[in-house]
Amino acid sequence: MTETSRLTAVRASYDAVAVDYARLLGPTLAEGPLDRAVIAAFAEHVCAAEGGGGRAVADLGCGPGRVTAHLDGLGVRAFGVDLSPAMVAVARRSYPGLRFEVGSMAALDIADEVLGGVLAWYSTVHTPPSELPAVFEEFARVLAPGGYALVAFEAGEEQIRLEHAYGHAVDLDVYATPPGLMASLLAAAGLAEVARVVRQPGEDEASPQGFLLARKA
Repeated sequence: MTETSRLTAVRASYDAVAVDYARLLGPTLAEGPLDRAVIAAFAEHVCAAEGGGGRAVADLGCGPGRVTAHLDGLGVRAFGVDLSPAMVAVARRSYPGLRFEVGSMAALDIADEVLGGVLAWYSTVHTPPSELPAVFEEFARVLAPGGYALVAFEAGEEQIRLEHAYGHAVDLDVYATPPGLMASLLAAAGLAEVARVVRQPGEDEASPQGFLLARKA
C-alpha cells in the first residue's frame, strides 16, 4: 500500500507526543462507566462467540496500550497495532507481557478470518469518512465469521484541525461521523450492526461520543 501524506502526518504527530500522551493519560483506563461497559460488552460477546474465546482480538490504533491491557484484564487474548513506532515502544515498555506491533489498520499484516474481534477505540477519527470503507473492509477481512468489531468515534459532522496537542506541534485532522453513516459503512463491509450507543459529551469533550458494535455474518 502506498502511504498517503495524511498517514505520514498522523505517524509523525503521534511519534512526537507518545511519551507525554502516555504520561498525561496514565497507565490505566480512565474512561467513564458507560465507556467501560461498552468495552466489557464487546469482550463478553467475543468470548461467547463460537470459537471466539480462543481467538485473538486486535486493538487497532492501540496507542500506549491502555485499552489492550484493559481487554487482557477482561480475559480477552488481546494484542495491539499502531501506526506510530514511538507509541508501540511506549506500549511495549508499559506492558511487557503483551504483544504490540507497528502497522496500519488500512493494511493489516494479519491473515484472513483469524480474529475473534477488532477494536478501534477512537482510532478512526483521523480517517476521512470517504476512506473508512477500505478500513472497514480490512476489519472484515481479518475477522473470523461471527467475530465482532467495536468502533468508538466522535459522533457528528464536524472536522477539527489540531496543530498543538500534549505539549507538541502536531498535524492532525479530527473527523466526527454521524452514527447512521458509521453503521451503514460497517454494514457495507459485511459487518452488521448489533448495537449503538451515543452519549452526550463529557466535561472535556466537544461533541457526543458514539460506539458501534457490529458482527461479521
